[in-house]
Amino acid sequence: MNTPPQVLVNVYTPEPTLHPEDQPLLYADDLAAVRGDGVFETMLVRDGHVCNLERHRTRFQRSAQMLNLPAPDLERWDKATELALAQWGSSHDGSMRWVYSRGRESTGQQTGFIMLNPLSATQQERAGLRVMTAQKGFSIDYGNTSPWALIGAKTLSYAANMAALRYAKEHGLDDLIFISAEGNVLEGPTSTVIAVRGRTLLTPTPGEGILSGTTQAALFAEARNQGWECVETSLTVADLLAADGVWLVSSVRLAARVVEIDGAALPQRTDDSAIEQLVAAALATE
Repeated sequence: MNTPPQVLVNVYTPEPTLHPEDQPLLYADDLAAVRGDGVFETMLVRDGHVCNLERHRTRFQRSAQMLNLPAPDLERWDKATELALAQWGSSHDGSMRWVYSRGRESTGQQTGFIMLNPLSATQQERAGLRVMTAQKGFSIDYGNTSPWALIGAKTLSYAANMAALRYAKEHGLDDLIFISAEGNVLEGPTSTVIAVRGRTLLTPTPGEGILSGTTQAALFAEARNQGWECVETSLTVADLLAADGVWLVSSVRLAARVVEIDGAALPQRTDDSAIEQLVAAALATE
């Protein structure tokens, strides 16, 4: 069966319903569009199911709570997901996005919808990334001192992340890694940083200025089962340059190896397939 160009489900009709992809869905005063006042999750669809769904559901709830949104009715979201998957009807990989906002400014009724699309070329890019580092503009304890900054929530306010990514691409690079005011490695605009040191996987401590990564969590769980040591710790750019391998992991792109940071080539001391197989195994069991 051919892959449809897009599946769109309106979650907050009386029952979740398919919405025509060529028809408008949001009102002009929806706070998702006006202020980015909402949360989202992006998930990989593979072999007819959503990978790592439970971790995404948990983070979705936590993000909504941090924004003081009404708690999402997860049973409703699950029904909408099943409807989208049935309409997708394809064995091809896809990208599913849950979007939940405070809704219309005039009514206060929250808005929710699910989009399911084929993967883009960028989302399928997984090897040989040349990246730069960039200041995030805050210290690693910013989320504790300024809870209104919503550090750790996956909000719709991604303009700064996308601007940083465009800047990197305009300068001939593939991606970037944010660092804190203290010089600690944080995350990519749409990914979690993983460093490999022998049989040890390292990642910046979740919550210290970064979003907790669902793919990173699944990867660490699987790696531990296979005898790897997995550590959440503070990392610097020097740590990345000295590592046996550096990867950016995310729900849809999965694992993409970094080959250059700020113009410095990274030696390839790890087997790419080992990390790729760990990620694939992690998501296959979720």
